[in-house]
Amino acid sequence: MNEHQYCVILAGGKGARFWPVSRKAKPKQFLSFAPKGKTFLRMTYERFLGIVPQENIIVVSLTRYRDEVKRQIPELSDGNLLLEPHSRNTAPCIAFATAEILRRDPQGVFVVTPSDLLIFDQEAFGEAIGKSLEYAAGHSSLVALGVVPSRPDTNFGYIQAEGGTSAASSGQITGIKTFTEKPDAELAEVFVSSGEFLWNAGIFIWQAKVIKEELEKYCPEIIDSFEDWGKVCGTGGEEAFLENIYSACKRDSIDYTVMERTDRACVCPVKFTWDDIGNWDTFYKYIEEKDENGNAVSVDSTLLRDTSDCIIYSNGKRKLIAVSGLKHYAVVDTGDILMICPRDDKRLKEITSNIGLPDYEEFR
Repeated sequence: MNEHQYCVILAGGKGARFWPVSRKAKPKQFLSFAPKGKTFLRMTYERFLGIVPQENIIVVSLTRYRDEVKRQIPELSDGNLLLEPHSRNTAPCIAFATAEILRRDPQGVFVVTPSDLLIFDQEAFGEAIGKSLEYAAGHSSLVALGVVPSRPDTNFGYIQAEGGTSAASSGQITGIKTFTEKPDAELAEVFVSSGEFLWNAGIFIWQAKVIKEELEKYCPEIIDSFEDWGKVCGTGGEEAFLENIYSACKRDSIDYTVMERTDRACVCPVKFTWDDIGNWDTFYKYIEEKDENGNAVSVDSTLLRDTSDCIIYSNGKRKLIAVSGLKHYAVVDTGDILMICPRDDKRLKEITSNIGLPDYEEFR
């Protein structure tokens, strides 16, 4: 491990596509979908122990989740928990983390990771991150991890590697030709069969000073607002400083703002098992135990007739769930909400888009 290597865990998302289990009070990253299992956040934190120094693991979340983060990672120091007053997507929180790392260590190199990924081969993952950190330390590059796809999947973004099929499967860091966000089924099939495309894992590695330069080029209004962060730290004025920034800051993702525009992007192809369990459809694919009709059941008592390829999920309260005539549906019971909806992410968005209305405030 290198003292100049850091990890930044992004843990401020809403997890809206996992509604109604993921809610405003406790979104997906703080949940476990296995009985007595570790939460997504806790798994992410432990994943980086032994890769970077423990004292260099930083979590960025929202002020309202402070107590939950501290409950799940009690060993995390207050100084390593960066709290945003408002959710503004990934570009502002990465700018915030960049300012903090540069304040501590001008030579800092860091990996940025979402807090809700599943990665099953820790050894291969650690090797890929270590290789990417070393590469980034010696190059003015922005490295993305690209997973060799196991199937055409419309839920993920894709990266086309320069150099074609051999480059995409080589494991060697190479340039990026294109980014494509969540293609349709036909295009995803073309991408995977070509062998030139990788899943965008949402994990990036770079020098703090290099990502600062690219943020200054493509969204200076965001990174410039953190210019005085080093002067404010320790003065008691941190909350007011951040409130001023985030109140005026627009929502921007690092993918659209920087990665798809920079000429410094490159990709490290990896072959470990990875999944972004971003919605009920991908969650269904992850569940290994299914009945003879392909139903993934997490309920003590069910009565299923002419029902196949469904998720039947309950929060643990004893209840008989009877379903007839459904295929490719999610039936999710949280006690105060019963959702019956096709697993298709687009159909779920039709429901969740209405949850913002005043009548449904208690159910967000």
